[in-house]
Amino acid sequence: MPWDEQFALGVADMDATHREFVDMADALLQASDDEFPVLFASLQEHTRRHFEHEGKLMKQCRFPAIGEHNSEHLRVLGELAHFGRGVAAGRLNMARNYAQNLPAWFATHLATMDAALAGCLKKAGTGG
Repeated sequence: MPWDEQFALGVADMDATHREFVDMADALLQASDDEFPVLFASLQEHTRRHFEHEGKLMKQCRFPAIGEHNSEHLRVLGELAHFGRGVAAGRLNMARNYAQNLPAWFATHLATMDAALAGCLKKAGTGG
């Protein structure tokens, strides 16, 4: 899942964070068994910070779908924590399967929830 400019939303800090996420997810998909645990933990921590920042952005522009968007973030963080525990115990297969689904999840989340947030930020004059 390499970065594609079609992922850009026109909000510089969101685009930078999303590029990092895509790069990390791509590295995870190609990781050896030795590399996978460290990369999974890094992606998990990056995603936590990423979602925390988006939460602040949602408050900043009074994003109308803040509840739905935050719920999606909590769901994904819960899944990452669940699979992260398996990875920490040396069980990689389920986390690898989960990682295979990240590109499709990201594309949908970006095109729906994050695009709406970017629009809210731009309308409020706080994005771009």
